[in-house]
Amino acid sequence: MSVSIVASRYAKSLIELAKEQNVLEAVYQDMLLFKDTADKNRGLMLALKSPVVRHEKKLNILKALFETRVNAVSYAIFTIITKKNREAILDEIANEFVKAYNLFQGIQRATVATTTPLTDELRKQFTDIVTASTGRTVQLAEKIDPNLIGGYVLTIDDRQIDASLRSRLNELKLQFVN
Repeated sequence: MSVSIVASRYAKSLIELAKEQNVLEAVYQDMLLFKDTADKNRGLMLALKSPVVRHEKKLNILKALFETRVNAVSYAIFTIITKKNREAILDEIANEFVKAYNLFQGIQRATVATTTPLTDELRKQFTDIVTASTGRTVQLAEKIDPNLIGGYVLTIDDRQIDASLRSRLNELKLQFVN
């Protein structure tokens, strides 16, 4: 079974448990904390994914890092996942949880890459485009990519709208070659 399917199942179970315990928001913040910690500390995920490190040691690492910083439901999930020898996919479970939470809350994440920072007017236009496309509340992340030359690249989940000058120049180049 693929990692994403397993992670998705754990995430859905965690969402249901968090809703049942009325701690959904706290668990969401805990998953963001775990993702942030894992992203900033490469060694954490290396240790969790290592077949050499014993499961008890991995559980002790998670305990030291998170027991006092996260909700009891989140810590219980960390413990259960570690006991089931699935700690290597904790980062993927956290990612899937955030996706499921956003879906439950009606939030759509989108990323726009431009050559310069967005003005408030452009930000609103991109937000409106995503809202019209998905019907959800938008969380827009902005990236500056000087390689674009001009225009933008808007990414919504696995869809991408590439209106950059770089892509248009590449299209022209292909037309001239043919």
